[in-house]
Amino acid sequence: MIQPMREELTQIGFKELRTPDDVVAAIEGVKGTTLVVVNSICGCAAGIARPAVAFALEKGPRPDHLVTVFAGQDVEATKKVRTYFKNYPPSSPSVGFFKDGEFLYLLQRHQIEGHSVEDVTQQLVNAFEKYFS
Repeated sequence: MIQPMREELTQIGFKELRTPDDVVAAIEGVKGTTLVVVNSICGCAAGIARPAVAFALEKGPRPDHLVTVFAGQDVEATKKVRTYFKNYPPSSPSVGFFKDGEFLYLLQRHQIEGHSVEDVTQQLVNAFEKYFS
């Protein structure tokens, strides 16, 4: 049932992180820019977050690495990735930004839910330009 939700991201180049070790390998010591999407089955992920991520990747500077975990499915991997989001409560969907393994920014659920795809796309493009240029 959730496979199509996973594929919305994997089909545009995201690598799924299914274990805590996958998360560590994708973030720690990785050179360049990394975008981490905490995916979810909720309506705001389907109707807003995933489409906005796809549109933003077409418009803004493209991160070097695209990775994703699926909240509620890849439970341990999701817990691990959230340990990097310093001073932020758990949020899904959410989009994290890293450069050279350093956490920079998190777009949280409250910045997604109730907003339009266009608004979230622009938030992401602005963040891409700030953190990935």
